[in-house]
Amino acid sequence: MPHITASDGTHIHYEEQGQGRPLIMIHGWTFSGRFFHRNIGPISKHVRVITMDLRGHGKSAKPDHGYRISRLAADLRDLLRALDLSDVTLLGWSLGCPVIWSYLELFGQERVRDAIFVQQTPRQYFSPEWKLGHAVCYDQAGLTYLQQQLFLNATEFDKGNLAGCLNNPIPEDEQNFLLAEMAQSPAHARSELMADHTVHDWRDLLPTLQIKSLVLVAEKDTVLNPEGPAWIAEHMPNARAVRFQDSAHMLFIDETEKFNETVIDFVKD
Repeated sequence: MPHITASDGTHIHYEEQGQGRPLIMIHGWTFSGRFFHRNIGPISKHVRVITMDLRGHGKSAKPDHGYRISRLAADLRDLLRALDLSDVTLLGWSLGCPVIWSYLELFGQERVRDAIFVQQTPRQYFSPEWKLGHAVCYDQAGLTYLQQQLFLNATEFDKGNLAGCLNNPIPEDEQNFLLAEMAQSPAHARSELMADHTVHDWRDLLPTLQIKSLVLVAEKDTVLNPEGPAWIAEHMPNARAVRFQDSAHMLFIDETEKFNETVIDFVKD
């Protein structure tokens, strides 16, 4: 299986298809690069599509350490360097967004041309002035409850998580395929990563980023209030938003054709 070795010795799995300028697609929490299976083929007719499995997910290694957003950003940098990529478009979905934000904060736009941010709020926890966080994991108690579910019954958690991320039904074989991908991520990796991810607040960073960006907003998401992702487009200087009216959290599955066309138009611009 194709992989690169990160600076701490962890194997990071990746897959690629197509030729031309690189587009790296970064999946969300508990998922894998194969969640983009409806999108890779059409998009790869225009650019070189590379999907990576974050550490602790999919076919990447599952070490006992490193489940922090900053470490995932370093893994991304290691991938860019190992494959000697430049002029890259980064696409992050959900958790993939803060991985990109952390990369930009730590390393600037090294090797990166532009970015696409798919359905992520800049802050998951609620506060007196911020109500656009996560629907369930919006405070420390919510995080603790979520972690307990991971260890007590991961199979049922995954079924509920997948169903809650979709607005439209999908075929049973596709559902089973996606659940099998989720099952590859052990509870300790998911728990530790969410504990780090969910406490970050990126609102101070985003207005300082000059990178050309596209923000995709899912109007029917019940995981994240769509106005949270919309906030990103409003506060990043060179960002614009595209709204998906019939999509929940996995808008690349709910509105596959529109997602593919939107990404293709952006990377060809």
